[in-house]
Amino acid sequence: MKYEITRRDALVLGASAAALAVTGASAQEASKVKAADVAAPSLPIEKDATLRMLRPVRFVQADEDVFRANAKKFTDKTGVDIKVDFVGWEDINQQTAVTSNSGAGPDIIIGFGDAPHIYIDKLIELTDVADYLDKRYGGWLTLARRYGMRSKSKSWVGLPFGASGGPLVYRKSLVNAAGFDKVPEDHAGFLELCKKLKAAGKPAGFALGNAVGDGNGFANWLLWSHNAALLDEEGNIIINSKETIAALKYLKELYPTFIAGTPSWNDVSNNRAYSSQEIGLTANGVSLYFSLKNDPATKAIADDTAHQFLIKGLAPTSPMSGLTLNAMVFKHSKYPNAAKAFLQFMLEHEQYEPWLNANSGYWSQPLAAYADAAVWSSDPKVAIFKDTMRSPYYNGYKGPISTATGAVNADYVLVQMCASVATDAATPEAAAAEAEQRAKRYFRRQGR
Repeated sequence: MKYEITRRDALVLGASAAALAVTGASAQEASKVKAADVAAPSLPIEKDATLRMLRPVRFVQADEDVFRANAKKFTDKTGVDIKVDFVGWEDINQQTAVTSNSGAGPDIIIGFGDAPHIYIDKLIELTDVADYLDKRYGGWLTLARRYGMRSKSKSWVGLPFGASGGPLVYRKSLVNAAGFDKVPEDHAGFLELCKKLKAAGKPAGFALGNAVGDGNGFANWLLWSHNAALLDEEGNIIINSKETIAALKYLKELYPTFIAGTPSWNDVSNNRAYSSQEIGLTANGVSLYFSLKNDPATKAIADDTAHQFLIKGLAPTSPMSGLTLNAMVFKHSKYPNAAKAFLQFMLEHEQYEPWLNANSGYWSQPLAAYADAAVWSSDPKVAIFKDTMRSPYYNGYKGPISTATGAVNADYVLVQMCASVATDAATPEAAAAEAEQRAKRYFRRQGR
């Protein structure tokens, strides 16, 4: 529990005046979000229904405040009592596994990304709600469809609530002093910049520890920017490839430019290092920028901070995915209609837009219509996060998402492959071969 308290307290953005302003009635009256007139699915709520939901802890205080207020609105409207528990990011996967295996516990869990595909046999379908929201709000975006739908079908097993992008975050003055207008898009240029930042005493820092967002985000970027991937389109394991080995050899050159200790970093470590001016370049969601902006003691750092998409390297577009919130309803729930009705209610614009705005850009929308939400014009430095869920990249790229791809991600197979090379515990060739063997074990269990 000590870590969770530290995480919750250290990075709270607070319910700033601006955040509160866009959650009120005045913002809704001026809303630009368009909703089509579509018939909602029939979901008669069960008698005496009660619900319990589990979801990841907030980085933005207003996230929790508005989410709880919206849940209370549903209770006031329907009489369904709802208990919402917020748990640490590193705990959500474990608690989801316990819920699935025991067949008891929360009715609804908002997990990350591919979680519904790991527990797919324990979940109810959400296709009726998903199809309604699709027609009402301009369509689900690419990443939402990828994580929400069962592979090779039209059925939905998850309802994505949003994704947190992790673009580059850097001090403009330091990058300029190193001789660059912005971060170079090629691997060689990026390495040169990182070497110069190291020499200036303000190195880069990227997580190589078992961090749900930052660790997986860096490992995936490293691979995808070299056109490496876990799977091909048919689902064959291709991680042990010349592209992967090239990526790992590049990491051998890049890692010495990092600040010391990144193999043990969790999802909060780079925030602290950047805020304390130990590093000049990292990748992160918008929470870091706003935590600096909202504190007079660090506002100067925020003013000197810029965001940029992760460098393309050899990829056709920036290989930046998004850490996605994905809601699932378990079969053991006694009140499946109430659960589905609640999720639909939370994604309707009267509730969803105030919540999206209150997050100040930390979560980006899964439905196209919410691109017109007020938050995206509130600060020029936030606009880069708006289209996070349009990304074609996802955990398990390029193949179909499955229980096995989810397990590979949850077990940090790719993160640990990278860390072993960076720390000289394995050669690139040995690390790629080990990752291949670990991945194959999960796919054998799935029957592939």
